[in-house]
Amino acid sequence: MRLKALIEAALFVSEKPLTIESLQQLLAHQQPQEPIQEPIQEQALLLSKAEIRVIVNDLIADYQQRGIELVKVASGYRFQAKAQFSQALTVIFQEKAPKYSRAFLETLALIAYKQPITRAEIEAIRGVSVSSHIMKTLVEHHWIKNLGQKEVPGRPSLYGTTKVFLDHFSLSSLAELPVLTKLDEKQLS
Repeated sequence: MRLKALIEAALFVSEKPLTIESLQQLLAHQQPQEPIQEPIQEQALLLSKAEIRVIVNDLIADYQQRGIELVKVASGYRFQAKAQFSQALTVIFQEKAPKYSRAFLETLALIAYKQPITRAEIEAIRGVSVSSHIMKTLVEHHWIKNLGQKEVPGRPSLYGTTKVFLDHFSLSSLAELPVLTKLDEKQLS
């Protein structure tokens, strides 16, 4: 029970998602604090990633009927408020979500669905040029990164999304992106 509580506390206070490996490392470095507590180090060293995953899955189940949830994202596991309460929470947390232009969101969507993709390919699909400001902002948010150069004359940069992008949108992989309808696919082609 103490191991589960320690994992829960670590996930709760962490500012970023924690991986199974980081939780395993945390448990392996624990020293008994008081003689009446169970010796956590000996027990923790024996825990495999699968055993830690069982504890994390148990925590996920524990939080299903609560206002917060433990979710798996690309970078690991994190606690977050359930989406159904986001509107109500804005009453006391006045921070407004940033508003992004349609061009910004279209560019991000094209990179997410068509990666790796060049800036010229984005411009060809959208029919207009992509502003340097949009690309710079996406890179500054760490939502996209340069994946290398395309092997064509001029060697243009190839762009793709990052784990930060997946974490921000609560995705554990690109496979969780919403499925495009045939109409959407035609617009992206």
